[in-house]
Amino acid sequence: MQIDDKLIEYLYFLARISPAYTEEKERLKQDLSKILSYVEMLNKVDVSNIEPLVHSVENKDNIWREDRTGESSGVERALMNAPEKHGSFFKVPRVIE
Repeated sequence: MQIDDKLIEYLYFLARISPAYTEEKERLKQDLSKILSYVEMLNKVDVSNIEPLVHSVENKDNIWREDRTGESSGVERALMNAPEKHGSFFKVPRVIE
């Protein structure tokens, strides 16, 4: 795969970041080339006799804790460190206009 300025600008577009300086583009091209060449090297490794990893630890069963009921912390305590509050609710910045 050829990594050129057009691909780098497309990656900037996908990442929603502004285009960087020319030196950064060149460094990014070199880094991506190294990554892709390493992946190509990994693709050449024979893994036909290796079984897939099912789980990373010996114990495959989930260890569940027992459910316990307890006292609620209450609204006042829950809002004690809130940066902003409105009555008995957390006040957060609007995200939908």
